[in-house]
Amino acid sequence: LDAFDAFIASARELPEVTEIQTFLGKVVVRLNVIARDMAHYQRLYRTRILTLPHIADIEALMLVATVKSEERLPI
Repeated sequence: LDAFDAFIASARELPEVTEIQTFLGKVVVRLNVIARDMAHYQRLYRTRILTLPHIADIEALMLVATVKSEERLPI
């Protein structure tokens, strides 16, 4: 496996990862994770996320609110 495939395979193994997204352009992967509370998130971040293979850079963002979510596509 190459580095990207190894990272994706490892991220898929984490039960708290609910979604894995990839983007065009630079190699960027976004993991959506769920945690019971901040203490659980911090443990998950330190012991599971940061230990995933081949991470070059990491940015952690926390969802505060979903302002709009459409289920229908406007086409």
